[in-house]
Amino acid sequence: MVTPMVQQRSEQLDAVFHALSDPTRREMLRSLSSGPRSIGELAAPFSMSFAGASKHVKTLERAGLVNRSVEGRTHRCSLAPAPLAGAADWLRFYERFWNDRLDALERELRKPERGSARKGARHE
Repeated sequence: MVTPMVQQRSEQLDAVFHALSDPTRREMLRSLSSGPRSIGELAAPFSMSFAGASKHVKTLERAGLVNRSVEGRTHRCSLAPAPLAGAADWLRFYERFWNDRLDALERELRKPERGSARKGARHE
């Protein structure tokens, strides 16, 4: 049985990876890493409409990666990087997994060959 806390973490992780799956949203996050931006400023490098950029921002908000505030008619977005830590933890597990397996493979490949060459046999 999946506990509610585990389910919640899983849904959060799913939302983060979904948000990161799009290059436009990744670039928006990169832009926000240097400070808050309006949705218009986030849209500008992509020549997209406010509505198109707003859809991307909503996906980032659902993942908890962006906070949005409204100042008059301007929607300001700021980076909320905390959910990225959960994604990084998940990736680190697999990084260790593959590093361990590749290290084991390297050890096997570095072992001297056994029985494949007869002692004193010549190779031509």
